[in-house]
Amino acid sequence: MKAPLIAVISVGIAAAAPAVAVSADNHTPTPAPVTTTLHGAPGPITINNPTRQDKRHARLVRRFLRLRNRANGLIARRDHRKRRIVSTAVQTRWSNHGLGRAIRALRKRIVRIRAHGAGITPGLRARLERIAFCESKGNPRAIGGGGSFRGKYQFTYGTWRAVGGRGDPAAASEAQQDRRAALLLKRSGSSPWPICG
Repeated sequence: MKAPLIAVISVGIAAAAPAVAVSADNHTPTPAPVTTTLHGAPGPITINNPTRQDKRHARLVRRFLRLRNRANGLIARRDHRKRRIVSTAVQTRWSNHGLGRAIRALRKRIVRIRAHGAGITPGLRARLERIAFCESKGNPRAIGGGGSFRGKYQFTYGTWRAVGGRGDPAAASEAQQDRRAALLLKRSGSSPWPICG
């Protein structure tokens, strides 16, 4: 009974031996090919040159930030506190049209802040607007009287210098003309404008 069992085991070993010998002769195994798949692999990367719209947007953003910092500086000086510098703003994500509107609003705000800093109250501003409309239809570049009356309030050179102006009144900014006219109105009343005052 034991003899057949030993014979079966030896036949199994003899059959397995050639397979081991064959694998032992092959001493340089060839590596199996490795396949890897990248999920969501990027395609070719292209760098686009900025368009005219992109360049215009960058210019508008710079202009907006510059005006915003100027307004902050004027407010800080008016309120006697530390100036806050802005380097980025939510408006930079706006469209070019929206940025243009924000820039125009900031310019008007700066004019109002400067006027308020010059002591121009709403009542005084309304009076100045009436004088300017009567004198020049509100045109800061108007020249009348053969060239002797100049600017929005038709200053003479002597009157312009008397209130601290320099150069040509018609070449000065509108905000500066408003400040000088407010100063003149406070000092002399409406006498410099005998018809329109």
